[in-house]
Amino acid sequence: MYQLAQINVARMIGVNIEDPVMKEFSDHFDTVNQLAEESEGFIWRLKDEEDNATSFNPFNDEQVIINLSVWKNKESLEYFTYKTFHVDFIRRRKEWFQKYGKAYYVLWWIKDNEYPTVEEALERLEYLQKNGPSEFAFNFQRVFQHPKV
Repeated sequence: MYQLAQINVARMIGVNIEDPVMKEFSDHFDTVNQLAEESEGFIWRLKDEEDNATSFNPFNDEQVIINLSVWKNKESLEYFTYKTFHVDFIRRRKEWFQKYGKAYYVLWWIKDNEYPTVEEALERLEYLQKNGPSEFAFNFQRVFQHPKV
């Protein structure tokens, strides 16, 4: 069986997550993370000892933050993303974030009980940015079915 992995990458307007322009966004980390973890279909998310992912810096750039998670299926991730309190942050993202390339998130299927690495996730995002949606890397607008068992 398969589960859905996702990463989203954002370039902040602020110089880092501590910048005052980011305060309202960062003040809601715990609420949004708890909402995700309590959502039906949630499996896993990348987090550090502080219970968030802002310390991960794969680009060696303090303005870039990532979020990496795994969900049971597209429907559960889509519900969390667009039908909960989380959607307010998507609607307001221009207040905190600059445009990030052609795609700022990517979805892909992974086997049950496996978890993606940051490197794998960024490879998928780069692929989507260069090649568009495919079975290897896709988005909510063009979802591909998981591989046959």
